[in-house]
Amino acid sequence: MPVRLDAMDRKILAELQRDAGQSLDEIARAVGSSKTPVWNRVRKLREARVIRQNTVLLDPEALGLEACFFVLIRTAAHEAEWQARFLEALRTRPEVLEAHRLAGDIDYIVKVRVPNARAYDRFYQALIGEVSIHTVTALLSMEEIKATPNLPVVEFGS
Repeated sequence: MPVRLDAMDRKILAELQRDAGQSLDEIARAVGSSKTPVWNRVRKLREARVIRQNTVLLDPEALGLEACFFVLIRTAAHEAEWQARFLEALRTRPEVLEAHRLAGDIDYIVKVRVPNARAYDRFYQALIGEVSIHTVTALLSMEEIKATPNLPVVEFGS
């Protein structure tokens, strides 16, 4: 169930997404409020799990993770045991940034960040060694055009 947010909550969330390292004074100034009401709202947003965690964004290229692959997976197996093994294999691999189960011809799409194609192949070999997969297509991202962890906190029309 979505949490009801007012305009001030949305402004605070936008500021936190922009830079969660800001002081409460800086956030309050940016949203046109004072420190205590902003703190109370942030606390309530955390309690409601709208804010799940604070984190930092790292530059993948600065860490030598220059290759981003989107892996399209089709499977012939749909049993609960296979799915549990497959999901565990994905969850335990640090190279996997995202994994989604899809509707349509492709069963899963997995975003993988590695240093190079050789490292992707090691990931691929380890994955298929753990679980049986019908077909795998790996797409190398040539250029990242837009990537943001920020969610749109604007109010959408009903």
